[in-house]
Amino acid sequence: MSLPAIHRVVTGHDARGRAVVASSGPLPTVVEVAAIPGTVFHEVWSTAQSPAPISNAADPTLGPLALPPPAGGTRIRFVDIPPDTADFLAHGAARMQAAFAQIGDAQASTVKASSPHPLMHRTESIDYGVVIEGELTLVLDEGEVQLQAGSVVVQRGTNHAWANRSGRTCRMLFVLIAGQYEEGLQGLS
Repeated sequence: MSLPAIHRVVTGHDARGRAVVASSGPLPTVVEVAAIPGTVFHEVWSTAQSPAPISNAADPTLGPLALPPPAGGTRIRFVDIPPDTADFLAHGAARMQAAFAQIGDAQASTVKASSPHPLMHRTESIDYGVVIEGELTLVLDEGEVQLQAGSVVVQRGTNHAWANRSGRTCRMLFVLIAGQYEEGLQGLS
């Protein structure tokens, strides 16, 4: 199932300091993850520091795809997650290094033979994930939670995966905020 394109409006300032529409239209960076067909990243915006400079700077989504937010920054994106297939569940773990390398963070993959799902990963960030359409299961080292449209996950740097057992594509909106592990939490997974 193909979900609708995302329309982005970016505001800015003209030479007199008045608010204007800097751009309005489809997202310039939409990438399907080759190792996980049907998984599509829709890059909306990112900031490289906090507080974020308010300027008419260039679109930060035009560079290479990156999973985590920039150090000290943020990232907002939509992700379309296709249903898990028997082939993916049986052989997906072998493709995860390539998948995470394509999305800019090969080290994020934590999958092992004993992992509960091939997409297990961990990033040093606080992620707000909102199910926009469809259903998904949040898989953790210990336990799972069923999610549906309107569910919100506050993912605090934990080892996790998104399992789609629903039979149809799920779209999630993610806001990622760069974080720093407290002593004792770095290196887990």
